[in-house]
Amino acid sequence: MAHAYTPGLRVTSRTKVTKKRILPLKGDVVVGLGDKVTSDTVVARTEIPGPVEPLNVANILGVPPEDVMEAMLKKEGDVVEKDEEIAKSKSFFGLFSSVAKAKISGTIENISQITGQVLLRGAPMPVEVKAYLDGEVTETFESEGVAVTTWGGFVQGIFGIGGETHGPIKMVSKSSSEVLRENLIDESCKGCVIIGGSLVTANALKKAISVGAVGIVVGGFNDKDLRDFLGYDLGVAITGNENKGITLVVTEGFGEINMAQKTYDMLKSKEGQVACINGATQIRAGVIRPEVVIPTTEDIKEESILKKAENVGLGTGSPVRVIREPYFGRLGKVSDLPAPLQALESESHARVMEVEFPDGEKVIVPRANVEAIEE
Repeated sequence: MAHAYTPGLRVTSRTKVTKKRILPLKGDVVVGLGDKVTSDTVVARTEIPGPVEPLNVANILGVPPEDVMEAMLKKEGDVVEKDEEIAKSKSFFGLFSSVAKAKISGTIENISQITGQVLLRGAPMPVEVKAYLDGEVTETFESEGVAVTTWGGFVQGIFGIGGETHGPIKMVSKSSSEVLRENLIDESCKGCVIIGGSLVTANALKKAISVGAVGIVVGGFNDKDLRDFLGYDLGVAITGNENKGITLVVTEGFGEINMAQKTYDMLKSKEGQVACINGATQIRAGVIRPEVVIPTTEDIKEESILKKAENVGLGTGSPVRVIREPYFGRLGKVSDLPAPLQALESESHARVMEVEFPDGEKVIVPRANVEAIEE
């Protein structure tokens, strides 16, 4: 696969971003409406029940299941430690005894006189949900979580790996076309989200991990390097749970593809500011795209005159990227939107648009062959 694009990416230097932060199970919301939060602020927490460990006490003690209750040293609900005696039986007038010990630390959840088994429930596992963004709590969901809102820059990527993280932006590649190689990465990248140009090499990715960078945002990435890095073919499953020590956001596609100049310039203008990034990607229904959010300190109650591109639609002057040959990957602006259907080389008819490229060249392309880029 040489290249791959997904239509409808969003890149803007200022927009309002809201993220819901929801627990996997009901628990406690620990912040209130209107609270200011940072990326590391815990907004909700809960406990996931521990694993269940069955223990066949009847077999261990050599007694009928109905006699297990009499042999128990602990009762339901009691807390026990690993290897602690929980049941004992005696035979031959008390001269010999058998004991059953807990396999794990936890709680006795059930004692069955039908099967002779005792169920031990392991200690619950605490789960905390953090705000992810620097912003304000704008909505709370009882026992479930909150919504956090911020103003900031926003970039949607094509593909990513790794979960949520954050760090200051550090420009590493000097242009949107420069390949991000390992010699450009040093100890100064520790804790940073580093910005590359057209491609990040496999060695550069490994170097970034070794120096402690938290994220990379770059135009392209080779699919072979991706397989080698992950150790398996990704397929179509959702990404974001990879534990590789870094989060990668690819903005353009697979292969050596220059980062869109607008995206590069926007990120460069935010250098030094904290970026919150997430590599989670899902290409199937319920599309999830990797993202870069650069929060600002603006009051989220301020109304903006900006409108979302998807609510306005494409018009003359709208920035677009062509996603089909022969102009694959080229950026331009809509110069005309003819209303009638037009005949294509394939002899089919479709709605088209005229796109003007930066060098002044104008071409006619089907509207389905472009993606809108929000300004």
